[in-house]
Amino acid sequence: QVQLVESGGGLVQAGGSLRLSCLASGSISMINPMAWYRRAPGKQRELVATITSSGYTNYLDSVKGRFTISRDNAKNTVYLQMNSLKPEDTAVYYCYAHWSLNNYWGQGTQVTVSS
Repeated sequence: QVQLVESGGGLVQAGGSLRLSCLASGSISMINPMAWYRRAPGKQRELVATITSSGYTNYLDSVKGRFTISRDNAKNTVYLQMNSLKPEDTAVYYCYAHWSLNNYWGQGTQVTVSS
């Protein structure tokens, strides 16, 4: 069982930055992958970024060059650094972990980008 708790969301102006954090209830060193998803109002959930246990990352095309996913295994935490935010990045952001054949989700954190 893995519990995930996100933090760091909020209201920011376009062009601003936020850093989301996802704290896991236990060691994340073997969790592969961990990821951030988002769901905007009226839209389907989409995969924003993933990171494997070896540190390989992958990104949604629309966030490449602006967002960076990272993990600190010592702190059981995954981060999403979001720069140059745009109004279309407004969504609830969810942390995800795949572990022992199960999928785990956090409760989500709201990110709102004003124009």
